[in-house]
Formats: sequence, structure tokens, C-alpha cells
Amino acid sequence: MTRAIRHGLAGSCLCACAYLSIWSAHAADQPLAQDLNEAVTSLPVKVKNLYGRPVSGNVIVTQFKPAGAGPFPIVVINHGRNGNDRSKPARFRYTPQVRFFIERGFAVFVPTRLGYGDTGVEPDPEDSGGCRDKDYGPMAEAASSEVLAVLDYARQQPYVNPERVLLVGQSVGGYTTTATAARMPQGLVAAINFAGGAGGDPETHPGVPCQGAKLESMYAQFGKTAKVPMLWVYTQNDLYFGPQYSQAWHAAFNQAGGQAEFKLLPPFAKNGHLLFSSGLSIWEPVVAEFLGRNGFHAEPVNK
Repeated sequence: MTRAIRHGLAGSCLCACAYLSIWSAHAADQPLAQDLNEAVTSLPVKVKNLYGRPVSGNVIVTQFKPAGAGPFPIVVINHGRNGNDRSKPARFRYTPQVRFFIERGFAVFVPTRLGYGDTGVEPDPEDSGGCRDKDYGPMAEAASSEVLAVLDYARQQPYVNPERVLLVGQSVGGYTTTATAARMPQGLVAAINFAGGAGGDPETHPGVPCQGAKLESMYAQFGKTAKVPMLWVYTQNDLYFGPQYSQAWHAAFNQAGGQAEFKLLPPFAKNGHLLFSSGLSIWEPVVAEFLGRNGFHAEPVNK
């Protein structure tokens, strides 16, 4: 852990170091998964919010790796957005999902972006405005810029293959993954979008996101420059983004030049939006097959 922190903060300012010391003491309450070689670092970044104002802070990066020296392909897993309390969890880990990728030989990096968990940043750089006046562009720009910073850090690790990169994300993280793929970072091979979107609320407007047509325009914009294969996984009972929206977004993305395969899976539990976090046994064969077709290991290699 010490080495990872030293790498992540190379050249950063004293205030970032002070922040890291405070955060690390808090994070010590979460035991690290030794069998997954879990480590935590803090990465200083600067982005702009909805109003064009600069926001600075530290992205918390939880990283995992298989045993051995590698080089391992990289996967970055991007979390969603909790509209009620974005302070929890303190940092995202996705341990069961991480095991799936570790078993297939990936080095895994899970950022906790600015405005979430213990990042302690206000104003929220991923705020997209009220439901009647959404602007999803700044959210995509800020979140994808943070992912690119994490990816730059990941490429510097001695145990990775910087030319074999996979992006994965759920909900706003899926939207962020697609936005990052549109920026075509070096080494990107493929990307997976689980229930990607924004502006949903299962309580007040189930299945109907705020300004869905604006999201359709954003996905069309992403499709113009995203040139790697993508897998989009949605469910029939997603209470954030109903199938009519996810299908329209996919069509707009591909018609603009994107290369996304769309999987609309049967209803899952009470809200299919939670498939990535709670339905690993369902999505595992779908993702494994996609990985195999794109030059990654479809089956476990570390058992």
C-alpha cells in the first residue's frame, strides 16, 4: 500500500499529501483483501463542474492484481451515482465483480470519483442540473477526465500491459465508460456498459429518465468517435431507464458510428438496474463470451 500511495502522489502538492494522511486513517477501518492484493492510492485531479468552474480533489483508487509479475491487462470499473447519500460507501470496491476479472488475469482499478465517498469535494462536479433543465455534457467531461487520469496512473504500474485496456461501468458509470471510450484512450481494446445512463429515479418517475432525448443526443455524440467494440447490458425491468430509452440510446450510438452489441436481459429481482452489483451469475456468461471474442480470457486462468 505504501508503494502505491507513493506512486499515485508523485509530484503532487503538500495539501494533497495532508489529505491523503487523513483519508488513509479513515480507510484503515476497511480491511484489505489480501488474496486479491488490494491496495489503495489517492490521485489528485482537476475538472470543471456544470458551471465551468474548476473543481480540484483526490480520486480514491482501489486496485487489485492477480498473483505474479504480469504483465496483466487493465480493467477500470466505474461506479454509479447514489442520489440520496453519495458519501457511502467510503470507497467503491466491487469485490465479487473484481474476483471475476482477477480470475481472468486482469489488474483491476476501481476509482471513487470526486463528490463520492470520502473524496470530500463540493460542489459536485457530476451535477447535471434539475430534471427539467438537464445538461449531461459537463458530467460526461468531468467523469471521463477522472477515468483518464486513473488510466494514466494504471499504465504506469510495472505489472500491467498498457496496450490491453478494458473499461466497465454501471449506471452513471456506464455512461461515463461510454464517454471515456469516445475519447479513445491509448490501449483501449473494448468497453462494457451496464445499465448506463443518468437522471433516473425509480420512486418519482420509474423507468423514465430526466430529459431522455438529451441523453440520446449524448450517446449519438459518443458514437461518432468511440471505435472499439462495446457490450451494452440492460434489463427489461430497469426502474431507472426503461427499455424504450436504452434501445433508443443504443440505436443512436450505433447509427453515429459506434460498435455496440446490445443485450436486453429478462427482468432481474425487483429492479434490473442492480444487475451488475447483485446478479453476477446472470451476467457472467454474457461478459465472458464478449471478453473471449475480444482477445481476453473468457474462462478463469488463476484457479
